[in-house]
This record gives sequence, C-alpha cells and structure tokens, in this order.
Amino acid sequence: MTEKTYADRPIYTVARLTADIKSLLEERFPFVWVVGEISNFKVPASRHYYFTLKDPTAQISAVMFKGQNRNLRFLPEDGMTVTGLGRISLYEPRGAYQIIFEYLEPSGIGALQAAFEQLKTRLSQEGLFDESHKKPIPFLPGVIGVITSRTGAVVHDILNILDRRFPNLRVEIFPVRVQGKGAEEEIAAAIEALNRRNRADVAILARGGGSLEDLAAFNSERVARAIFASHIPLISAVGHETDVSIADFVADRRAPTPSAAAELAVPVKEELVRSCDHLTSALGIRLRRHVTEKRRRLDETLKRLVHPKRRLADLLMRVDDLTARLHRGMDSNLDRRRERLSWRKQRLMAAQPSARTFHLKERLRDRRRELKIHFKGYLTHRRARLRDLATRLTALDPAAVLGRGYSIARTLPDQAVVRDAAGIDVGGRLHLTLARGALVCRVEKKETP
Repeated sequence: MTEKTYADRPIYTVARLTADIKSLLEERFPFVWVVGEISNFKVPASRHYYFTLKDPTAQISAVMFKGQNRNLRFLPEDGMTVTGLGRISLYEPRGAYQIIFEYLEPSGIGALQAAFEQLKTRLSQEGLFDESHKKPIPFLPGVIGVITSRTGAVVHDILNILDRRFPNLRVEIFPVRVQGKGAEEEIAAAIEALNRRNRADVAILARGGGSLEDLAAFNSERVARAIFASHIPLISAVGHETDVSIADFVADRRAPTPSAAAELAVPVKEELVRSCDHLTSALGIRLRRHVTEKRRRLDETLKRLVHPKRRLADLLMRVDDLTARLHRGMDSNLDRRRERLSWRKQRLMAAQPSARTFHLKERLRDRRRELKIHFKGYLTHRRARLRDLATRLTALDPAAVLGRGYSIARTLPDQAVVRDAAGIDVGGRLHLTLARGALVCRVEKKETP
C-alpha cells in the first residue's frame, strides 16, 4: 500500500517496493542461461544446494532445490565452472535477489563425464578398486552366470564362444536392461540374485559398445557396490576395448569385449583333452619307469638277502663267540681283582695296629739307647768344661791372691778400694782385708813413686 503526503506523491513501503521489484525481475527474466564459477557450495539438512555463482567482476546467489538436484549426474563443487538454466527471483525477507536453477551441467565437460570422474575418485578412495579385494577366476567353472540384455548380439556371441570352447557347459542367463531408465536397478538386482542362488562359479557382466549415456548404468554407484559385494568372481565386459566403465574397475577381471570375457571364463576343452592325454601318456611312461626301477632295486636287494637258516647259523656262531669272549673277559677281570685284593691285604696287614706297635717299640728302644749314649757324652763334655772353668775361676779368686800375702785396702768410712796413694791423706784411716782377718790402720806417711 502507499501513503499520500504533501503533493500526493506516492511513498512505497519496503514490502510493497520489494514485491514490485520481485515481480519485475521474474517477469523480465523468466528463464535465463547463466555461466559462472561455483563458490561457497553448501548442502544443509534440507538437501537443497546453496552456492554463489561468480565471474571476475560480479557474483550472484544461487539455489537449486532437491526436487531438481536429484536428477543431476554430478555433484557441484567449489571452483567448478557450470552452465545452468534458471529463473531470477528476489528473497523478500533479506531483499536479496538470486537465481533458482532448474538445470546445471559442467562447462567444457558433460555431466555424465563429470559424474563418472567424481564417482571413480570416491570409490577409489574407499578401496573398491584395490587389487587386494580381487577374487581369482576359477580355471574350470562348472556353471557360468551371464548378466546381459536378452536381445542383441552380445548374449549370442558369448554363448557361441562358450559352446565352441567347452561344449555342454552349463550357463545361466540373467536378462537385464543395459541402458535407459531402471537399467542400473535391474543389473544390481541380477548380481544379487546370482549370489543368492549361489550356483555359478563365475559371472560375466556384458553389453555392447555405446556412448557414455548408453553406458550410464555401468557407471552407477549401485551397480559398483553390487559388484564389490559379490562373493562370486565377476568379469566385466562393457563396451568396446576403448570403453572404460566403473564396473570395469570394481570387477575382479576386465575383458576388452564380451567375446574376450567368454574366452577368459573357460579354457578350450580340446586343449584340455590333449593336455590330459599328454599328461596321461607321460604319467604312464614315468610309472613304467618307476616300476622298472623298483623291480631292479628289488632284484638287487634279493641278491643281497641271506636265507634265514644261514643267517640264524651265523647269529648262533656269533653268540658262541661273544659268550666265549665274555667268559674270558670275566676270568681276566676276576684275576685282576684277586691280585688287587691280595695287594691290598698285604698293605692292610702291614698297617695293622699290632705290627705298627712292635715297630714303634723297636724304634723307641733305639731312640732310648741313642739318647743315653748322647747324654753320657754330653755330661762328660760338660764336666770337663766345668773343671776347666773352676780352675780358671780359682786362679782369679781374690781369696787366693790374699793367701799369697796380698791385702785389699779400703778407705773408711766410705769403703772405697785404694788404688792410688795420692788419693789418701796422711792420718786417714784404712781398712785392710787379709787372707785371714782384717786390720784398721792409720796412715802415718805417704810414699809416691
């Protein structure tokens, strides 16, 4: 609504102005093709796509609702240049205009190719292409499961090659649509049914050549995960030799063509028969050689064998010989032991206490006799020595000297022996010791030499 004021000029409310701009934009740009680079790409819980589309000089907000984005064959990413068809609209609560896309495709590369590259990268990062998960193809399968279209040359080529290489081989065919709507669901369901039946030893997934759009079912995530979950080894033969699909990367073995897949699945029966005949012949030759060699060795062994009676006679003679040697050995051993016993007895007798006491008594008498002789000689020698010393002592005895007229003079009262007259004063008193008796004298006169 508008309000009149002053000169009845129209004055818009914000809501009215925004609504008019919205109508103008939507009427002027009902649908437009826009090209630009994606940035700030976001996917909230609603699963709508929100992003900004920009070029070097400008940018515009963009949205693609989940009802439209579920049909995209690729996932938009930041930095991706896209071309899309959309309509211009204005979001009234924020007063911002935006473009609502109905269709998007990568610029310079098809949507299918972009989806192929994105799915390939994601599954590779999850490990679905790793060689460690590849199952070996059995050499001679009993049953082969073929998943392909019920019409067309592919199924006939596979059957013809299988029949030519190995006639009467059991083949189970699982007809599916290989392109168009519902193809990927049928292919995945056929793989799952093949595993539930669990009769086939190997499976072939095949179709003829075609464009990337024709091979879209084999580039789907559902088919890839069904192949990866299969416990039956699977050979992928999708398109021509130059065609590459996601199924080829996940499968246990890739064949360049459906015909090549049939050749990989089963060997040539005639070649196996020839090989078996050759091996049988070689085995017979080797078996005959083996038997001949064993017979030769048996003859040689028989020649070396001795009749049991002769062998028994030889053993009896050997027993007699060993018995005689045993008796001689025992006798010799007894003789040695008797000699050792006699020798030890002699030593024991010689070492018994009575004999040892007699010898000790004899030695004691000898020692006593020797001691007496030695002691007598010692006493005689000592007596002679004593007499000599007594004689010498007698000669040196002061009493003997006094007996020859000498005396010993001592001073009184200190009893000092007088040896020099110079030390004695006239009138001093002396004590004279004589041979018999003693005298006390007074010095009247001194005579010095």
